[in-house]
Amino acid sequence: MATDPFRLRVLKALTARLQTITPDNGYKYDLSESVFRGRLMFGDDDPIPLVSVLEAPLPEEPSLTPPAGPTWKGSWELYIQGWVDDDKDNPTDPAHYLMADVKKALAEERKAMIRTNNLFGQGGRVLDLRIGGSVVRPAEEYVSSYANFMLAITIEIAENMDDPYA
Repeated sequence: MATDPFRLRVLKALTARLQTITPDNGYKYDLSESVFRGRLMFGDDDPIPLVSVLEAPLPEEPSLTPPAGPTWKGSWELYIQGWVDDDKDNPTDPAHYLMADVKKALAEERKAMIRTNNLFGQGGRVLDLRIGGSVVRPAEEYVSSYANFMLAITIEIAENMDDPYA
């Protein structure tokens, strides 16, 4: 039996995929030690650049398919947020580069999934990954002292409601 619930295994696999973002792997930034799950707040001791994977605050209502069956198939909305040091003349430019690295890594994962039907190593239970809308923002007083981006992604999953650990 798996020790982690299915959704947490997916989040850990997504985190591990984002940690492959390094210059040695063809990216601009090194996220090998700076990808987190579920963190909204960061301090001066945290590494920059950094990325956090967050769940959408209002998830889609689950619907069982078939109506009395244990398997839920549906959309799981996540956000990937990243922070980076500002550029003096064009403060948000570095955030665009960091977001591009994240998009590239996700697109490469999806491309590999199409060949193997094994997105994030979940044996076909992660059905698809869609990269959604995004925004880049400058540092803002009382919000963040770093330029940042937010990227929406949607993961289609097949989840066993009778056994969330399966």
